[in-house]
Amino acid sequence: MREVVGQSNLQPILTQAREQTERAVQTRMQDVLDAYGAGVRVDRVQLQRVDPPAEVINAFRDVQAARADLERLQNVAQAYANQVVPDARGRAAQILQVAEGYQQQAIAEAKGQSARFLKVYDEYKKAPDVTRQRIYLETMERVLGSSEKLVYDGGSSGQNIVPYLPLSELTPRRPAAPPTTAQPQQGGSR
Repeated sequence: MREVVGQSNLQPILTQAREQTERAVQTRMQDVLDAYGAGVRVDRVQLQRVDPPAEVINAFRDVQAARADLERLQNVAQAYANQVVPDARGRAAQILQVAEGYQQQAIAEAKGQSARFLKVYDEYKKAPDVTRQRIYLETMERVLGSSEKLVYDGGSSGQNIVPYLPLSELTPRRPAAPPTTAQPQQGGSR
C-alpha cells in the first residue's frame, strides 16, 4: 500500500482514483505474495478510510481550497472571455464596414471630380475664352454667394446711376420684442 501511494499523487487517491489505486495495490500485493510462494490469493482490496495525516490536514485543506478557487476563477475568466470576445469582434467588424464605406465614398468622389475635370478640359480645348470666363463666374458665385457684403462695380457706364443700398435688408433682423402690457395702477396718481 505504501509503495503504490508513495508513487502516486495524493489528490487523486483521496478523490476520484480510489478504484485505480485499489487495483494497483491488489496487483502489487499478489505479485509479492507469488514471489514468496505464500499460496495466498488476494481477491479484493478496499480502501476504507482515506484521510491525510493529521500533521498536514490544514495544508491539505488549503490546497483543496486553492484548487477550488482556481477552478472558479477559470470559469469566471472563461465566461468573461465568452462575453467580451464576440462584442469586440462585432465592433471590429463595424469599424471595418465604416472604413470600407468611407473608402468607396472617397473613390467615387475622386472619380467624379476627375470626370468633371476632364469634361471641363474638353470644353476648354473647344473654347478657351468662354470656358475661362464661365469658371471665373462660377467661382465668384460660389465664393461670394453666401457673403453679406455688397460688391459694386462703379465702371464708366455706371457713373450717372445712383446706387440703391438697402441697408435694412443687409443687416440681420432681430426678433421683435414682445409687446409689454401695461398694468393699470390701483389708487395711484398720474
